[in-house]
Amino acid sequence: MSHQYYLSHLKELEAEAIFVIREVVAQFEKPALLFSGGKDSIVLAYLSRKAFAPARIPFPLVHIDTGHNFPETMEYRDWLVNELGVKLIVGSVQESIDKGRAKEETGYNASRNSLQTVTLLDTIEQHKFDAAMGGARRDEEKARAKERFFSHRDEFGQWDPKNQRPELWNLFNGRKHIGEHFRVFPISNWTEMDVWQYIHLENIPIPKLYYSHEREVIIRDGAILSTSPWLKLKPDEVPMKMTVRFRTCGDMPITGAVVSDADTVEKIIAEVAASRKTERGTRADDKRSETAMEDRKKSGYF
Repeated sequence: MSHQYYLSHLKELEAEAIFVIREVVAQFEKPALLFSGGKDSIVLAYLSRKAFAPARIPFPLVHIDTGHNFPETMEYRDWLVNELGVKLIVGSVQESIDKGRAKEETGYNASRNSLQTVTLLDTIEQHKFDAAMGGARRDEEKARAKERFFSHRDEFGQWDPKNQRPELWNLFNGRKHIGEHFRVFPISNWTEMDVWQYIHLENIPIPKLYYSHEREVIIRDGAILSTSPWLKLKPDEVPMKMTVRFRTCGDMPITGAVVSDADTVEKIIAEVAASRKTERGTRADDKRSETAMEDRKKSGYF
């Protein structure tokens, strides 16, 4: 009698991601994991732990700190680094500004989001990382849909979407010249729903931001933004209390919330299933132009 072995779609995605993570460690000398404190990079960190257990994760987490993060994100980051027993490297956008490497934006819609590129490239150069893994997924945004698992970056950290390497039969070509590096996206094929179902399946702790809570906010151009020391209010904007949660964890001045009473992972899954808006649809930085994300990626962004 033959026994058939079935993998659920989540276990298939998990196996694929772990394969890619192990491939990175096999092919590159100094890999790192780009960690934002958001759910995708959290799942990537837990997948990395699983990939090398019982040994420790053999690469550092790299956080590009804009200085405008949600306090909940920073609190969670420090807890997770301790929980996983992994090294944390922080690249500071404020330091880049102080050194004259980046210029602070001004005005009501000022953001440090695009300034992260300089800090990221400087951090990669300083630590000589030759592969930087990230939690980007193809379903998030049209520019990210163009990425392969292994995404080559030239000596200036730039990405050419028209010059990508084939990945037939999951064979990954990590060959590069000195000074070049790769960005690698192990959960490329996951959807937002897959991420939440995996968090539920594996019982992964996540920042409180993702759960419904009462917060002081303003509504600007249709986006619900949390008040913070970095959000400059217009004369007619009056903060109000609302019960909201966040679908992504970016900078406070640009990350929009959604009205929600989802205070458990099960309720979040039900909410995501019913939603007709992408998670990055709440991000002000993606609305700056039709090609905002692709323009940033070409110059070296995540």
